[in-house]
Amino acid sequence: MELDPTIRTLAMLTLLQSGGERTATELAERLGTSVRTVRRDAQRLRRLGYTVEARPGPGSAYRLSPGARIPPLLFTADEITALVAGLHLIRAFLPEEAVASSALLKLDQVLPRPLRRRAAATDLATEVLQQPGAVVSAATVGVIADAVAEDGRLRFHYTDQHGRASTRLVEPYRHFLRAGHWYLVAFDVDRDDWRTFRLDRITDISRVAGTYRPHTFPDESIEHWLTTDFGRATHGVA
Repeated sequence: MELDPTIRTLAMLTLLQSGGERTATELAERLGTSVRTVRRDAQRLRRLGYTVEARPGPGSAYRLSPGARIPPLLFTADEITALVAGLHLIRAFLPEEAVASSALLKLDQVLPRPLRRRAAATDLATEVLQQPGAVVSAATVGVIADAVAEDGRLRFHYTDQHGRASTRLVEPYRHFLRAGHWYLVAFDVDRDDWRTFRLDRITDISRVAGTYRPHTFPDESIEHWLTTDFGRATHGVA
């Protein structure tokens, strides 16, 4: 089945953004369409503002011009609604930081006029109420995300629900939102077991040099793991 024209054009853009030159035949095979349709999609990308260079002839090929300017973002109105509403949700958990608000401003600067109107309408109509104790740090979330993506380890100071302080060395797996709090699920290296940590109780977080073979998460999902008797007994989120 042939892809929707918009999805196909975005897929072609992704292929061209990987760098280098791609022949029309190669693009047609990757996109499941014809060389003629590839030519039309290249024209469509040009109309959207992308500088697509073509090499004519039997072995015609395409590439993005180096240093080409970034055209208006290719989003649907509903996708913009989801992005703006999501940024409002994030802002509720980062009340002391300007990252979500600055992202909204930058989004407004690069959207075409119709989508800018939808973004402004969603921004005006959406409000997420702050929940006590839910504040987290964008920097903490970012450090965790990088370590998860790169199979890295983290070291941080942690204060548990009883006020006991400790230093932890962990292999982060995921962070999740539950009942108004963000949590980290990680393998605690010193305790040789899986643990959950509330993000707002983590301080002085840092990466540990090197990459490691991460432990395999012991359940089919975090949700199921948290509801098992074993999980409730030894890893209860608090």
